[in-house]
Amino acid sequence: MTAFRRVTDSLSVSPQIGLDDLDRAAGEGFVLVINNRPDDEEPGQPSSAQVEAAARAAGLDYLHVPVRGGPTLDQVEAVRRAVEGAEGPVLAFCRSGTRSIVTWSLGQAASGAADRATLVRQGAEAGYDLSGVLGV
Repeated sequence: MTAFRRVTDSLSVSPQIGLDDLDRAAGEGFVLVINNRPDDEEPGQPSSAQVEAAARAAGLDYLHVPVRGGPTLDQVEAVRRAVEGAEGPVLAFCRSGTRSIVTWSLGQAASGAADRATLVRQGAEAGYDLSGVLGV
């Protein structure tokens, strides 16, 4: 069972999820799953199509925003809009959860939705160091 790390009331991040985690995510109240992992990044990981099918079967919305290395401005904005527009909590995942929280936090900082110090604190509480990314 993969750990879902709560960042805010609207966002949790996670390392790679299994297909069986999607029913649990729905049961915990998530409404959208964002996959920040490119397909075929690692042997044996479920494909985006497999995750999407399992998410939709569990009643979840799904968005694939694959990030390689650092996120682009378009990826940051896509995640920001998706989280902002979701009608409930969002679960974002990648290999370790780092790309997911980094992509989200950059969108929060750029939009002014949260200050950098708050984002660094929220990241630390979820187990991620965002100080280098956010310059705090």
